[in-house]
Amino acid sequence: MSKFLSSRFDGLEAYVPGEQPQDQQYVKLNTNESPFPPSPAVLAAINADEVSRLNLYPDPEGKALKRKLADFYGVAPENIYLANGSDELLNFFFMAFCDKDRPVAFPAVSYGFYPVYASLYGVPATAVPLREGFRLEPKDYRGIGKNIVIANPNAPTGRTISVSEIEEIVRTNPNNAVLIDEAYIDFGGDSCLELIHKYDNLVVGQTFSKFRSLAGGRLGYGIGSPGMIADLELMRYSTNSYNISRLTMAAAISTLDSHEYYANNSRTVQANRAYTVEELGKLGFETLPSKANFIFTHCKAVDGGTVYRKLKEKGVLVRHWDKPEIADWCRVTIGSRAQMDVFLDKVREILKEAGQDA
Repeated sequence: MSKFLSSRFDGLEAYVPGEQPQDQQYVKLNTNESPFPPSPAVLAAINADEVSRLNLYPDPEGKALKRKLADFYGVAPENIYLANGSDELLNFFFMAFCDKDRPVAFPAVSYGFYPVYASLYGVPATAVPLREGFRLEPKDYRGIGKNIVIANPNAPTGRTISVSEIEEIVRTNPNNAVLIDEAYIDFGGDSCLELIHKYDNLVVGQTFSKFRSLAGGRLGYGIGSPGMIADLELMRYSTNSYNISRLTMAAAISTLDSHEYYANNSRTVQANRAYTVEELGKLGFETLPSKANFIFTHCKAVDGGTVYRKLKEKGVLVRHWDKPEIADWCRVTIGSRAQMDVFLDKVREILKEAGQDA
């Protein structure tokens, strides 16, 4: 840190993204990316004609993409907010709706950016503990009187709560903003999107990074009441009006035209998830039920840190945190069947080296 950094950022701990190493080729199961490329239609859309227009700014309103998303979800364009990745949506949610007089609550074990944004904007935050088995208990948020951010499915656990439970949270906090982060909803979860028609305090966040294979394109979006979307747009136009590139918008429009391609990929991921959980179970691992494109797993015979380090030595990357409550666990992205077989083979090697009969 330089001597010029403002004192208001004293103690700020930045979010640490998953490793993106360049030193060797890894089986990369640590950042929940899709193992599949974008659809052929997307590859065709990013053509020489589109590239030749990069001298021109993109449409700051993203009208064509908003219309496409609105038609896809059966809402109006004014219900759609376009973000440079869903992290930008989170950023502007905290910026627009949270302050020292309007604190925020989120799960104590969840996406690491939530406490970072609270700290960045000086927002009092309540980290609500998860219950036994890393379950999120909706009753803990009923009438809490704070703004609320919940990932559903939760990360890193993969667990979900039902739409009716989300509705109870939203309904009992009518004077507070609620964001349901559905980054992983398309891998078997049930979206609460229908609730935006009943409640004006709800924003549903989604992304093109996971299910739609565009992590490198950086596109997220929020769907909510026109009033809340206008508030988010106020933040965007006060920060960066050209937040979505021309190529990303072209890719996204073609992505929405290829829904069945991505739905098939999701079915494959879900099948590979079930296969991996079953095989890990044979090796003595406990794995939480997941509706995401990752699993949260541990083995009593070998601690999570050792599993992470040994896998990395063997060319497989997974995600591990040193937080005491989850230090025994690893989060493993579900990739292709071949990737999962490599992962499982390396796990068997680790158990054998530890003197366990794998």
